[in-house]
Order: sequence, then structure tokens, then C-alpha cells
Amino acid sequence: MAIKDIPEYAHLSDEDVAAIAVELDQIRADIEADRGERDARYLRNTVRLQRGLELAGRTLIFGSQKRSLWWAGAGTLGVAKIIENMELGHNVMHGQWDWMNDPETHSTSWEWDNAGPSAHWKHQHNFVHHKYTNVLGMDDDVGYGLLRVTRDQRWRPFYLGNLVWNTLLMLGFEYGVAAQHLELGRKRKTEAEQLEFQQALRDVGRKIGRQAAKDYVVYPALAGGATRSVTGWRKALTANATANVIRNIWTNAVIFCGHFPDGAEKFTKRDMQDETQGQWYLRQMLGSANFRSGPVLAFMSGNLSYQIEHHLFPDLPSNRLAEISVRVQAICDEYDLPYTTGSFPLQYAKSWRTIAKLSLPDKYLTATSHDAPETASELRFKDEPTQQLVGTVDPRTGRRRGLKSALRRLRDRRRGVAPLPASSRDRSAA
Repeated sequence: MAIKDIPEYAHLSDEDVAAIAVELDQIRADIEADRGERDARYLRNTVRLQRGLELAGRTLIFGSQKRSLWWAGAGTLGVAKIIENMELGHNVMHGQWDWMNDPETHSTSWEWDNAGPSAHWKHQHNFVHHKYTNVLGMDDDVGYGLLRVTRDQRWRPFYLGNLVWNTLLMLGFEYGVAAQHLELGRKRKTEAEQLEFQQALRDVGRKIGRQAAKDYVVYPALAGGATRSVTGWRKALTANATANVIRNIWTNAVIFCGHFPDGAEKFTKRDMQDETQGQWYLRQMLGSANFRSGPVLAFMSGNLSYQIEHHLFPDLPSNRLAEISVRVQAICDEYDLPYTTGSFPLQYAKSWRTIAKLSLPDKYLTATSHDAPETASELRFKDEPTQQLVGTVDPRTGRRRGLKSALRRLRDRRRGVAPLPASSRDRSAA
């Protein structure tokens, strides 16, 4: 089963969890007090860059009589769409820039270049996903209603197509996002629920219509008129479609790297009962995963290479997540908590590996739902008699022994590696 008792799984006392909350609250206060012109300049430069790339891409497409120009235009437009979705749309709609009081980049006014209406996304993502992160039965991002990504999901023959469904979702990710708010599999018994669904369906239909008209009618028609040829129209149409697929694949990859690699845990509804701010923080830290990035990769991912920090502070400016990560890692070290990260290819490969193996019934899998690499529960330590599921401090070194150390001991025991004495282990960790 997924984690039922987060503090126990993390080997933390209630006092520890409260202390972590105080430290994270201080990070928020420090960043909010320091926001200013350099942040505003970053946003304005990003908007200018995105619009410049979009203009350049569409101009190249207009003149794409040569294959090289076609690819340059489609690629440039794809990059512009990635920036608009990841670094602008996603982050603006989180309210990260509302403090500037600029109506152009305010969360209440931004409508992104995507098939799903912004209002739908803000409810499904900002409220549902970020409040109930990785809670089974509450967070629709756990599998997106298509994929089996944890053994806590009962296996059905439909999941044999896990790899196929994920490939289709990846290619048309914007439409998957648009459909998510509709909850197509949900039964609506009352007239009010049916009317609400019909209105939501109309909203999605209108937004998809506007997007399709822009990318597949208006711009191709302009290109065809400019070149006075059917070829110009066709090349503009296919270049726009290619740019959208580029954006969809990249967005899917970034999001999956933040939620489905090994170590991104899942939780039960029981965790939500009387959850404190500290427990919510802890759930975000344990349920999210980062990938290592330089400035370019971080920017192109909307700074979601810092997914842990984003989930802790979803409404703080994305350009500050790199510096926040230094302080979050220090907290993880202080309380001996894992900080799940890896290279981008590795994290993405782990996501696909999980999706592939969980397409099979559990009888063909080796690990259990208590100790699977992709998700686990507090019972993963039940066979370790010396493990106390509350953090302790080594009296000889003064260093905390917590979840990170427990996971290391568990791996060593299963590999047949003799554990180091606590004092040696702590010296090597230092």
C-alpha cells in the first residue's frame, strides 16, 4: 500500500515536522521580501524572447521552400511554444508574478497556447494536484486516468496498453490536459452535474476550435497566400503541427520526470486527515522528484527541474527555485531525508520503466506494493528489527539517523553488504 503515515515513514517526530515547517516558512518569507526588479526584468525578458522566437519561427515557415527552412521554422516555433507553456503559462497561472500587478502577466488574465482553457487548468492543477499531490483517488495526475503507475492501482487488462497509452498521451499531451478537467469516466447523477459537464465540454470545444483555427487555418492560409501556392499552405500546416508535437513531447517528459521516477512516493487519503502545514510540506518533498540541470535546461523546463521546490512553493517566482533548492537540500541533510534527483535521461527512463512493468499483473512483478522502487509504504521497514520508525540521533556523532540512512541500510542489507559502524558511516557522509 501507499504511505499511510508520513511522519512515521520519514522517521520524524511531530516536533521534527513542525520544525521543518518553520524553516520552510522562513524560506518563503525571505524570497517574498526579496522579490523586486531583477525578478520583473527576468519575466519581461522571457516574454520578449518567447514572442521573438514565435515571430522568427513563423517567418521561417512562411519562407520554407527549402526543407532546411521548414525544419528551422518548425523547431523555432516549437521552442517558442515550450517557453510559453512551461516558463510563462504554467508559472504565470500559478500566480508567481501576481505581486507585480501587471495585467498582462497576471494569473487571472493569462490564456495560454494550449488546447485546455486556463480556468480549467488552474482548478485541476493549482487546486487539485497541488493540494492533493500523489494522493490516490484524489490526484488525477497519478496516471492521468490512463496509466498504471503504482501497484496500489488494481490491475486491469486495459493496462496492458500502458506503453501505447503513454505514447499517445505524450504526442497529444495538450489534449490530454484539456480532457482531464472533464473527468470523462465520472458518472453524473444530478441535473446540476450534467449541466456543469456540458458547460465544461463547450468551453473545451471552443478553446480547441480557437487553437485549431490559429495553427491549422489562419497561419497556413496566410503562408499559402504569401507564396501563392498550395505547397506553402501545406508546409505551414505541417510545420505548425510539428511544433505542437515538439511542445507536447517535451512538456510530457518534464512533468513525468517530476512525478514518476523511483522515489516519488504515493499516499493514501488517510494522510489528508488533520494534515498540518508541516505534513503537507513533507508530502511534497517525498512525492516529487528533481532532475539535474544547467541554466538552459532549467529555463526550458520552466524551472520544473526543481520540482520539489516548486511543489513546496508553487507561487514563488520560478527563477528563484535554484537558490531555494540549496536551502531545501540543507534541510534534507539536517533531517536525514532523501532528496530525489538524477540526470534528465535517467529520471525519464525510470518513468517509462515503471509504466512498462506496471502494465503487467502483479503476479509477474517481484517487489510488493510496500517496497516497490516506484512507490512504497512505511511497511517497507517491517523486516528490519533494529529500525525505529522515529528519527534518532547517534550519541557519538550527534548526527541524525532518519529515512535516508534507513533506505541506505535496507539497500546494503539486501545486497549482502555489511553495514558500516554508525560513526564511520557518519564520517563518510560528512
